[in-house]
Amino acid sequence: MRLTPALLLASAATCAAPAEPSAESSAEPGWILAKIARPAPARTPFVEVRGSKLLKTPLRLTGEYVRPDADTLVRDVRTPYAETTTLRAGEAVIQRAGQSPRRFSLSRVPELAGLQNGFGALLGGDRTALEAHYRLQADGTRQRWTMTMTPRDAAMAAKLQAIVLYGRGAELRCIETRPVGNVEAQRTLLAGAAQDAAKVQDSAALATLCHGAGAQ
Repeated sequence: MRLTPALLLASAATCAAPAEPSAESSAEPGWILAKIARPAPARTPFVEVRGSKLLKTPLRLTGEYVRPDADTLVRDVRTPYAETTTLRAGEAVIQRAGQSPRRFSLSRVPELAGLQNGFGALLGGDRTALEAHYRLQADGTRQRWTMTMTPRDAAMAAKLQAIVLYGRGAELRCIETRPVGNVEAQRTLLAGAAQDAAKVQDSAALATLCHGAGAQ
């Protein structure tokens, strides 16, 4: 059969690689994890907001997450106090100026174990490690997405309802930790959202910023 120019073009179109999905394509966990992964060494600024009925205004912490290697996660708080928490090999080491370091097993503090298993695996893009501890569900588009992480472990689930990630494209902008019961969610704004949060004081406005609106 003689190949005419029209047939050649049709054949080329059939063999061509599929078009890259648009920003409006649905997000899914594998795509999100691949985009937000930050191989070690990596540094990520954060602003953490903790609400409490005992406080007139939410407690606001600023600092940086540091991942010097694949097995270590460091949470370096700069304000309103200085504290460094290093998570490695199943152990937590907490250091404050003028005090002796405190060391203890992560098995004693499920919240810190969850931080290492969750945030550390997120930065590493390790879906297998995440799914060993959480059920993952993604919603939204690749332009603006959320991913909900529900704990599998019964002991953790008794304290933690879910961790919800909010992002735009390849940027993870906020992690919202939702405790069980009538307890206000804790929000950790990251990267660009942490920079935007410097101009925001109101707790409702910070929640809006976390959820993907507000300052650009």
